[in-house]
Amino acid sequence: MDKLVSELPKVASSHDVSFGEAFSTFARIGVLSFGGPTAQIALMHKIIVEEKKWLDEQHYLNALSFCMLLPGPEAMQLATYVGWRFHGLKGGLAGGLLFVLPGAAVVLALSIIYAYFGNVPLVDALFLGIKAAVLVIVVEALLRISRRALKLPEHWLIAAASFVSIFFLAAPFPLIVFAAALLGYIRTHGQAQLHPIPVGASETAKTIAVWLVVWFAPLLAIVGIFGCDHVLSHLSAFFSKLAMVTFGGAYAVLAYMAQDVVTRYGWLDTGAMMDGLGLAETTPGPLILVTEFVGFLSAFRHGGEPVLLQGLLGAFVALWATFAPCFLWIFAGAPYIAWITHQPRLRGALTCITAAVVGVILNLAIWFALHVFFRDVALHHAGPLQLWTPSLSSVDWRVVGLSALSAYLLLGRQWSIAMTLALTSAGALALHAI
Repeated sequence: MDKLVSELPKVASSHDVSFGEAFSTFARIGVLSFGGPTAQIALMHKIIVEEKKWLDEQHYLNALSFCMLLPGPEAMQLATYVGWRFHGLKGGLAGGLLFVLPGAAVVLALSIIYAYFGNVPLVDALFLGIKAAVLVIVVEALLRISRRALKLPEHWLIAAASFVSIFFLAAPFPLIVFAAALLGYIRTHGQAQLHPIPVGASETAKTIAVWLVVWFAPLLAIVGIFGCDHVLSHLSAFFSKLAMVTFGGAYAVLAYMAQDVVTRYGWLDTGAMMDGLGLAETTPGPLILVTEFVGFLSAFRHGGEPVLLQGLLGAFVALWATFAPCFLWIFAGAPYIAWITHQPRLRGALTCITAAVVGVILNLAIWFALHVFFRDVALHHAGPLQLWTPSLSSVDWRVVGLSALSAYLLLGRQWSIAMTLALTSAGALALHAI
């Protein structure tokens, strides 16, 4: 490990980054990680690469490209990798858990309020200000990532093709990743370099076995206690399956999840599903925390008495089944990232994946902007084509004004994300009071 660290120029070594410093930094990231993967990746880049200089630009992008290949929230997995990079298992756990737990605590509290009281106007007003600022954060992050990832004309073409494929053709995210990786692999030439892998195959197999037990043991215990027909058992199976296909984050998997949760199982209605996504969008942490809302509300409504305990168990099942696999992917695969980057064809594949992801992020940014600025947005189909179209009369001028204020503070005055969120939230509450 030390040899690998020494070969990375301008990168801090594990001896330079104390666990206390890493812990406090990941706690800061976890609290400020609003805005979904785009903003979160940009936030981590600003702190880890620009401020702390723990990783150089190329190493950060290599790790990000690797995480894009994995199912699950890539921003959380990137935080886990950075922690593992400097402090092994405990560092990876700190990075991943601190990225998830602040948002999970907020989503749980809001889920309880929602379950007992439904929508609360004051909370809706607070979310309005947060959404306005988050939209600007997403746009700023898109610009930053584009500048880093789109260095050649072919990268721009890949990003454009990726955007058209997902926005207008609804192409599956895994298919886009596979096509970009294949293109990069075929087009790249060069001699592979010998590079040591810091772990053996037996150690990797052991890591996989241990984390498979960690993943499934609590869920199997739930099934054993409540029986196979209980809603908690169904949630355990459902979210474990979901963890295997969540390429592209919460938006990419939302339609699949909503179809089963609403139509197949009848746990929630469509309105509650969208409310859950709104909660996840406006809290720190990965957007896939919407699964916690679904797990809590499903068990709260269908798990029996006591309803609060059932809801808490449902939230636990959703969180465990969603995030335990992420640690498996990173702890088993992270030691191979440096080796991958020394293989020209594999490095070319990762580079093209990163370019394709820019197009996917642009799709997410536009989708988010439409649903933030307009109250009514419809999806129209014409053969294989699809198009989101807003009702112009449904524009919310409050959000437009708050977003303009956020743009001025973040882009013009270079305010911090925390200060901007605080001011726009206060502004939204003032508008609500008026």
